[in-house]
Amino acid sequence: MKKALLISLSFLSLSALFAQNAFMTDSLDKYIQREMKKWKVPGLAVAVVKDGKVIVSKGYGIRDITKPEEKVDENTLFQIASNSKAFTATSIALLAYQKRLSLNDKVTRWMPGFKLKDPFATEDARIRDLLCHRLGFETFQSDLFNWGGDQTRKEIIANLRNVEPVYSFRSHYGYCNAGFLTAGEIIPLVTDTTWDDFLKYHFFQPLKMNHTSTTWNGIHFDKNACLPYTLVEGNLEGMPFVNVDNLGPAASINSSVNDLSHWLLMQLDSGRYEGKRIVPFSVLQTTRTSNTIVHDQSNPYFPSKHFQTYGLGWFLEDYNGIKIISHDGGSNGFVTTTCVIPELNLGIVVLTNTDANNLFGALRQQIIDAYMNLPYRDYSAFYYKRESLAQQKDADDLKKERQLVALKNKPDLDLASYSGKYHNAVYGDITIKDEKGKLNIYFSHHPNLIGHLEPREKSSFLCTYSDPEYAVKIIPFTVKDNKVISVTITVNSFIDFMPYEFLKSE
Repeated sequence: MKKALLISLSFLSLSALFAQNAFMTDSLDKYIQREMKKWKVPGLAVAVVKDGKVIVSKGYGIRDITKPEEKVDENTLFQIASNSKAFTATSIALLAYQKRLSLNDKVTRWMPGFKLKDPFATEDARIRDLLCHRLGFETFQSDLFNWGGDQTRKEIIANLRNVEPVYSFRSHYGYCNAGFLTAGEIIPLVTDTTWDDFLKYHFFQPLKMNHTSTTWNGIHFDKNACLPYTLVEGNLEGMPFVNVDNLGPAASINSSVNDLSHWLLMQLDSGRYEGKRIVPFSVLQTTRTSNTIVHDQSNPYFPSKHFQTYGLGWFLEDYNGIKIISHDGGSNGFVTTTCVIPELNLGIVVLTNTDANNLFGALRQQIIDAYMNLPYRDYSAFYYKRESLAQQKDADDLKKERQLVALKNKPDLDLASYSGKYHNAVYGDITIKDEKGKLNIYFSHHPNLIGHLEPREKSSFLCTYSDPEYAVKIIPFTVKDNKVISVTITVNSFIDFMPYEFLKSE
């Protein structure tokens, strides 16, 4: 009886193993190639590590749509954006382990000039608060100023004092790139080593991440780098690499799936790589401990997920009774993800070179389900349907706006009345010029960005930004007694959720 039971259990175990490996061995290539066409993803790379081994490390598609011979491989560079945050948080946790600082140190201990709008938050903000998004800001708030601009790291940190928080301090999750930058810039104050070099010497070199870098130059001049793309009215459009060196600790790492597989192997081997200790396991555990509730509700499509929290540089959630540790990254023309699941000894990284897809997330989930031996669900089809509906709505709304513009309604005032300089406490200055009968917006901290305004009705205009990443937005002016008082600027929520009112100064 016991022998029969053992044979039965062995058969079930082998069946489960076969089932979980079937997608990886029989379907992965076909799935990726099929879904890349559907989503219009030019290039994709994926790595999967399991039980201490790299199971998959592979590229698909092309780096440049004008050069089909330039294929993506396992060493092709992508901007990994916010996946940089786990490196920064792990660095800070390592310094805390070494007793060189404490996560509960006040930020002002290391940065006496650090200041937030709220005096209590200024006084009591801790390093931990910076690393878990609980300063009181809305997600991406102030990134209109921060993202892709010409400011230094010090200037971005100093500008936090001008940002009016949406929530009270520590009361609410709000994803803050400038907070992570601030945390990363504490590293040179503690160590006399830049954030960039700290990562190089403590992680990139010992993990043999030989192709990984932290600067715009590192990807711009690399011969094996994916070019970035987005979708503009359903068509792929290329763009330059965005320079986010000034947000380094929050967003500036460039890497490949081959290099990132080494990072995942270290994460899954308690801080060791190739038998060598890189960081103590307690350091990793510190980054994986919940600090902030992101949301606490079930998703009808994922009934086994009940909550999501933020640790230090990682999102944490339950799924099918197992803890998932992950982070996504979004940069102009790139969306990416890294994921570690210690209970399954599984790690996943997916990199793509268009920011208009959710294939990267669907593929990650598909792989997770395969290794959990769960029934097959086509996540890509689900995400694609949902996003197609949203894109169609956006397209319909834009069509209506263009029809309104085509009526050539005259604005309430002559164009010269809208021209001039405008100021916002967070962003600084913009200038609106009447050029050959058309209004254009020029941004003081984004010299390559122009907003082209077309009258729609009264004192509102349709703004088409020169950079497609910023989208097409309705820009209203406030007019009182036939005088322009202000203009409200919005951009693609991919960059910043918030509207910003600029007061007319000239």
